[in-house]
Order: sequence, then structure tokens, then C-alpha cells
Amino acid sequence: MKKEILIGFVVALIATSFGCFIFIEFFSTYDFYKSLELIKEGNLEGKVLVLGAIANFFVFFVFLKKKQIYRARGVLMETMLIALLILFLTLYSW
Repeated sequence: MKKEILIGFVVALIATSFGCFIFIEFFSTYDFYKSLELIKEGNLEGKVLVLGAIANFFVFFVFLKKKQIYRARGVLMETMLIALLILFLTLYSW
């Protein structure tokens, strides 16, 4: 059971990272590293994480459709962790 939750958590981390990468690559006119610098300068880390975390919805529903409930719980736990991180980044940037 714990192994399945961990698998879901890791898959969600990968999905969030991939979602952030896709967002930066397709919607930025600058190269990847310059975009990261601009995101950091503008305190936009939370907004990019939110857009990257959208990929977790797809992973979550795939796990539910396959009846892999514990993996879906891992995705949900990672999504809540990202939400807390975004809250921290938002409060810290003020």
C-alpha cells in the first residue's frame, strides 16, 4: 500500500515538472534558462507551478479509471503539497 502511494506521488512530481517545462517551452518567447530567470525575477514561481500541476488531473483520473486508488491518493497528496508550496511562495513574496 505505501509503495503504491509513493509511486503515485513520484508520478505526480514528474507530471508537475513536465507540465511546468511544457508551459515554459511553448508559451515563452525566450529560451528555457532565460525564462526561468524572468520567472524568478517576477516572483511567478507559484503561478508556473499551478499551471504545471494541471497535468496531475490527467494522471489522477487515469489512476482512478484503472482502479489504482492508492496511486491516485499519492497524486492527491503531491497536489496538496504543491498547493502548500504555492501558498508559502505567495506569502513569502509579499
